[in-house]
Amino acid sequence: MTRYFTDEHEWIDVDGTSATVGITDYAQGQLGDIVFVEVPDAGTQVKKGGDAAVVESVKAASDVYAPVSGTVIEGNGALEGDPALVNSDPEGDGWFFKLTLSDPSELDGLMDEAAYKAYVNGL
Repeated sequence: MTRYFTDEHEWIDVDGTSATVGITDYAQGQLGDIVFVEVPDAGTQVKKGGDAAVVESVKAASDVYAPVSGTVIEGNGALEGDPALVNSDPEGDGWFFKLTLSDPSELDGLMDEAAYKAYVNGL
């Protein structure tokens, strides 16, 4: 499994043509306490860079963008009852949705972990 990052602070774990998407620890830290998360339903088509989910915190509401294009196969239903999972485990149990990649070549434009850390350190 390979993990990639976007400059919008999403992470994506890729295993073949399947992937899991969430927001980074940095992003959840910037948002503060998460109070609501809306994830896409299975079957939803998402496009790279397009809106895919919504996260609301005590500070603001933010869109979560799709790091790549594909078809959503599962939204994380656990976030409905416990949106704070995004704060407690943003890069684990606090994932947002899983999808099937429609164009794996879109991964080429994303950052690896070292590049993402350098990017965040420069903010």
